[in-house]
Amino acid sequence: MESGMPLSGGQRALIRESWRRVSGSPVQHGLVLFTRLFDLDPDLLPLFQYNCKQFASPQECLSAPEFLDHIRKVMLVIDAAVSHLENLSCLEEYLCNLGKKHQAVGVKVESFSTVGESLLYMLEKCLGAAFSPEVQEAWSKLYTAVVKAMQRGWETLPEGD
Repeated sequence: MESGMPLSGGQRALIRESWRRVSGSPVQHGLVLFTRLFDLDPDLLPLFQYNCKQFASPQECLSAPEFLDHIRKVMLVIDAAVSHLENLSCLEEYLCNLGKKHQAVGVKVESFSTVGESLLYMLEKCLGAAFSPEVQEAWSKLYTAVVKAMQRGWETLPEGD
């Protein structure tokens, strides 16, 4: 990731404090995030299938044990980013590979803006009045840095793949 850290010390503190309040219930808060994601873009639902099973509805997907595992993984990625705010570059290779995996299953780069909107929605719902414009800006910057690293996974694939 860029060597120039986009987050100030104050922004890193806001992210850590808000994440501390959310991270204790990752599945519960992840369900808020993904419920919002499917509300915003129902066309993403077919990307989530396990054992060749297509979900008939977002509710069916959101209650599947395999999907709950996916939610846990997503929340762990967010946790890793929060844990490495001072040195996000150490996650570069991991996030790049994560981007490649998402591309391989048919995720479009454009979908990450909807995921970001869903993340901010989840934080707002979970934090209530503590979700200030400053908290929103800090999380937006962090999410942008993470997505940029994941997008490099798309860019490193050879043409024709």
